[in-house]
Amino acid sequence: MTALSMLAVKTPAALCEAGLQHFRGGRHPDARACCEQALAIDAEHAGAQHLMGLLLLQAGQYGDAMGWIVRAIQRAPKAEYLASFGAALQRHGRFAEALNVLDKAIQLRPDDSEFWRQHGDILVQLKRLDQALVSFQKAIELDPHQHDALHKSGIILHKLGRNEEAIARLDLSDSLHRDHAPTLHARAWILYCLKRFEESASDGRRAHQLDPDNADTCNHLGLALRQLGRDEEALAWFDKAVALQPRLVDAFNNKLTTLYHLHRFDEVFALSDRMKALGLSNSVTEWNVTLARLLTGDFETGWRGHHTRLKLPSSKYAKFAQPMWLGEESLEGKTILVAADEGLGDSIHFARYVPLLAKRGARVLLAVQDPLHRLMSNLSGVSDCAPLSTAGRLKAFDLHCPISSLPLAFGTRLDTIPSAAYLPSIPADRIRAWDNRLGPRSKLRVGLVWSGDPGHVNDQTRSIPLRTLCRILDVDASFISLQKAPRPADAAVLRERSDIVDLTADLTDFTETAALVSCLDLVITVDTSVAHLAGALGRPTWILLPWTPDYRWLLDRDDSPWYPSVRLFRQSETREYESVLDRVRAELQARAAAFAAGSR
Repeated sequence: MTALSMLAVKTPAALCEAGLQHFRGGRHPDARACCEQALAIDAEHAGAQHLMGLLLLQAGQYGDAMGWIVRAIQRAPKAEYLASFGAALQRHGRFAEALNVLDKAIQLRPDDSEFWRQHGDILVQLKRLDQALVSFQKAIELDPHQHDALHKSGIILHKLGRNEEAIARLDLSDSLHRDHAPTLHARAWILYCLKRFEESASDGRRAHQLDPDNADTCNHLGLALRQLGRDEEALAWFDKAVALQPRLVDAFNNKLTTLYHLHRFDEVFALSDRMKALGLSNSVTEWNVTLARLLTGDFETGWRGHHTRLKLPSSKYAKFAQPMWLGEESLEGKTILVAADEGLGDSIHFARYVPLLAKRGARVLLAVQDPLHRLMSNLSGVSDCAPLSTAGRLKAFDLHCPISSLPLAFGTRLDTIPSAAYLPSIPADRIRAWDNRLGPRSKLRVGLVWSGDPGHVNDQTRSIPLRTLCRILDVDASFISLQKAPRPADAAVLRERSDIVDLTADLTDFTETAALVSCLDLVITVDTSVAHLAGALGRPTWILLPWTPDYRWLLDRDDSPWYPSVRLFRQSETREYESVLDRVRAELQARAAAFAAGSR
């Protein structure tokens, strides 16, 4: 090396450049040595001051880091120095200030993809997701290989409810940076939300191989396997999640739910006790244990726990200044508001208690979902009924009670369930109108419902495709659809079937549905609101149930203590509906034959 080159190495600029190379290579002690040498030669060298700030920032000494970077900016307000200062402010939690600094850096160098990515990061921390997405998009436009921006914009799109777009971004991220565990973890979860469970499980396994210590990955993989009906495998993944993160409440709750669906109820109760001992039990835990109590017929404990649904994040029950009535005090001369607090089926199911309130001397105000308003307005014992959309007008009352808490208030046991048909009489003119539309009663009339609310937590197990239900349609009967808002695939099948009468466009509310049901000889339905409507009307009703049904249908029985006219057709442990429908078809053939013989 010549004397001149040796001298060049020792200039602050050369030392600073060598230090930056060491810093980018992760050789921080070497970088610091170069930096200190440069500063020893020129204490005001902006590049060396900036490098010292970066080293201190990396070490978590944010205050000192900002001091050095500010000195560098004062000497040379370069874009990269401003970006580093923004990063220091960001690490210090001063996000609004960091954003202002990044804006200045971008003004100086608007075509720097990394600046836009950092800008997006700060906006995420400020919870300005729409704006963060714009910044990440700008970073991607400037550098289509900006993997981090692709990954993060995918997560934001998911948070904004744009899951298909999120998957497209994460697919690009994965193609650019294969085997990036955070991308796979995020994509697995979004695929789960899209109900693409096989793909979700596949990505979850890849993510776990790359990052085996991530408890959330194990937990989410367990959820995907549960939806695929692979409960035993799911249990193992929930256990892995808890082993990695012993206080991961979600994994405990998911394990408890899985045990519930495996009918291992003693283990459900034992796990609940363990969670309480660890201080991990929450309203979700209490609710799941409650469902197990009720499903197994423990009503005394179950109804008390059932009331905890009001503590769930999903509860929409309003807060009232008046006290809640749960059966302790006399209702004589009091006005009580009974308000719907769960689904349509629940409101129909528990409306049976309203006449009992009136018998105790109460004046009853009732608030129900809008489609139920006309039907429930004439319910025995109701003084005034309002749809929930205008329930605010029902102001003058002494007490209130959520409609689903009435079984608790009445201390309901299996042998005290009020099971007589209780819905008001359907207007005769509406029944005649529907009867005329159905035409001559030459065959057994059978109403069909095959799916419920797609957003229901158990929709995957309780709804069935219409194509699957079609295996019963060769029976000599008249089939009438009661299915509102069929899913696209089912709507396509329905258009193909000339053997299903579809008049549902005119089922404008539950009074119309009740009138049509009153014209039928039998309703065959999955567990949804029509099942409760038909049962409450006392109409012959066959309900198709999953292996683990809703709590009110109990276990191991084909009748219902709630509805004497209902028969239950349950899945076996195989959890498929084909064999259930074969049993239904055989019984339906016999019923249709008996109807035909009786009509001759």
